[in-house]
Parts: sequence; C-alpha cells; structure tokens
Amino acid sequence: QVQLVESGGGLMQPGGSLRLVCAASGFIFKYRPMDWYRQTPGNERELVATIDPWGRTTNMADSVKGRFTISRDNDASTVSLQMNNLKPDDTAVYICHVKRDTDYWGQGTQVTVSS
Repeated sequence: QVQLVESGGGLMQPGGSLRLVCAASGFIFKYRPMDWYRQTPGNERELVATIDPWGRTTNMADSVKGRFTISRDNDASTVSLQMNNLKPDDTAVYICHVKRDTDYWGQGTQVTVSS
C-alpha cells in the first residue's frame, strides 16, 4: 500500500531555512511525478512544488519561487523541499502527494515561521 511520510517541519524564525523530506513506499517511485502541497486552517490545499519522475523538470508556485527548491532521490524513494528565506506566510502544514490510481497524501508536517 502507498505510504508517504513527511519529516523535517518545525518552528523557524523569519529568514531561516528548513528542509522537508517525504519518504515514499508501496509504489514504483521513479515512475511518478511528486508534489508538495501546503494547507492552513480554513483554506484549501495549495500546490507548492512539483517534480517530474527524473528530477529534470520542476514547477514552483509563484509565492515560493527563488526561495524553495524541490528535489528527489529515486534510489532512496524520497522527495525533498528545501525552504530558504522563510516568511510568516509560509506557516502551514506541508503535505506530500502522489497520484496513481487515485490521490495519495501524507499526514503532513507542520512548519511555523515566527519570531
């Protein structure tokens, strides 16, 4: 069965950095695009970043361009989100996603940016 497990969230001051990691299992990781979403209370999930199966093509939300980077390690079946120059508006639960026969979501990891 598909499992997505995120780690790396926490509390960070504005301007700081965090690296999130999603460990995937239960499917052939190297064949699937992977995504990071984020969600705040009362709002819909927002697509933050997407990476193709080979790690060659990425797409980033305008709100994080130049600050966040998505990458993947197909040997380790992990996808990462490097977040630099964090802002209070980046505060959210960050959720890993893959689409196969249906959408699969991780449980999410909380990122809080506050001084």
